[in-house]
Amino acid sequence: MNLTIAPELTTQPSTALGARFPEDFVWGVATSAAQIEGAVHADGRGESIWDRFARRAGAIADGTTPEVACDHYHRMEGDVALMAELGIRAYRFSIAWPRVIPDGDGAVNEAGLDFYDRVVDTCLAHGIEPFPTLYHWDLPQALEDRGGWLDRGVTDAFCRFTSAAVRRLGDRVGTWCTLNEPFVSATHGYWEGTHAPGRTSLRESVTAAHHLLLAHGRAVPVIRAAAPDARVGVVLNFTPVTARSSDRDDLDETRFTDDFENRWYVDPIAGAGYPEWTVERLGWDRSEVFDGDMETIAAPIDLLGVNYYARQLVHAGDDTRDPILPTTGMGWEIYPQGLRETLVRIHTEHGFPSYAITENGSAFDDVPDAAGEVDDQDRVSYLADHLVELREAMDEGVPVEGYFAWSFLDNFEWAYGYEKRFGIVRVDYETQERTPKASARFYSDIIRSGAVERR
Repeated sequence: MNLTIAPELTTQPSTALGARFPEDFVWGVATSAAQIEGAVHADGRGESIWDRFARRAGAIADGTTPEVACDHYHRMEGDVALMAELGIRAYRFSIAWPRVIPDGDGAVNEAGLDFYDRVVDTCLAHGIEPFPTLYHWDLPQALEDRGGWLDRGVTDAFCRFTSAAVRRLGDRVGTWCTLNEPFVSATHGYWEGTHAPGRTSLRESVTAAHHLLLAHGRAVPVIRAAAPDARVGVVLNFTPVTARSSDRDDLDETRFTDDFENRWYVDPIAGAGYPEWTVERLGWDRSEVFDGDMETIAAPIDLLGVNYYARQLVHAGDDTRDPILPTTGMGWEIYPQGLRETLVRIHTEHGFPSYAITENGSAFDDVPDAAGEVDDQDRVSYLADHLVELREAMDEGVPVEGYFAWSFLDNFEWAYGYEKRFGIVRVDYETQERTPKASARFYSDIIRSGAVERR
C-alpha cells in the first residue's frame, strides 16, 4: 500500500477546467429516513435506536430529537415535486426498518410499507428513479435491547425485513442497496459512543462491523430471489488518509486508519478478507467469524455506492487530524481530488462492475437573506470542484454511472441535531418551508446542461 505524506502533496486541484457527462448519467439527490421523515409515532412505526439515543442527556448537541425533522412523511409528495422541478432524475432514500417491522423481527406493518409504496409511485410519476437503501442506521430499539449488532441473530431479522420491503416494492425498483456506511454504524455507534446506540467498546465495534457485513452478504441473495431483475449494491464511505510526516509511528497510524476505516469494509465485500496487518494489531481472535461467513460477505454485487466528503491527515503522537486546506462547516478539509483518487484506487484494487457517488456534499453556515434566500457559493464551489474530479476519474476508466448530492434537504444531522445544514434546499424547521438555495439552482443547471466547470 502506498501511503501519502502531507508535505509531498500538492494542495491545488488538478488543472482540468471543465467536464461534460454522458447523456445517460444519473443525477440524483440523497436523504435518509431518520434524518427527514419525522412522524416517529405515526401509523404504527416502532421506536428506533436514534429515537432513544436522542433523548439521552447531552447526546445531541442542540438537545433536539428527530421526532419532527423535515416532516417528509407528510410532505413527501411536495418534496418529490420539487425534485422534479429541479430536474432531479433519481432519489436515494432509505426505508425505516422500525416503520416496516416495528419490533424489528415480528409482524410486518403494512401501513409502513404503504408509505414507501407512495414514495416509489410518486417518484415514478415524476420521472424520477427510486433508489432505496435498506439500512441507514435506524435499527429498531427492540433489536438493540437484544444486543443490537452484537447479536448475530440480527442478521436473520435483517433478512426478513429485506424480504418484506423488496417483495412489496421490487416490481418498480431497479437498484437496491443493503447498508449505508457500516463503518459509521460500528465505529461511531459502538466504539466512540457519539452515535446511537452510544456504546464505547472497540471490541464491540469489531463485532458489530462483522455482523453488519454479514447482514449485507446474507441480504444479497434475498433481494435477488424477491426481485430477480434488480441490481444489488452496498454503500460505503471512503476517507483517504495522509500521514503528517514520514515518521514510522505516523505511517503506522495512517495505515491502521486506512485499514480500519476503508479496507475493513470494501476488502471483505470484494472477497479479499479483513486486512491482516490490522487484525493482528487489534489482537482480534475472529471468534465471531463462522465457517462460510467470508464467502457470504463476498456475494457478488452489481454496484458499489461511494460516499465521499473529505480526507484525514494523521499524526500518531496526539491523533490530530488538522486540515491543510480550507474546511466546511463540519471542520472537514475540502479536498476534491480525493474523490478521483479514491475511485481510481478502489477500481484498480477491486474492479467492481459499476459505481455511483451515493453521497457527496458539504455543510456550511448558511445565512438566509431578508427574503429567506441562501446564496451558498461555498457549496456551489464544493459541488463543482468535486464533479470535475469525478469526471476525471471516469476518464481514467472508472465506470461511474451516477452522482447523488448530499443532501436534498437540510435535516437532523445525527449528533449535531439541526446545527449543521447540508441541504441544497433550505428547511425552515419552524414553518417547514422549503427554499432552494443557490446550490440547488446550480445543480439544476448542471443536470440540464450535463456539464460543469471548476470554480
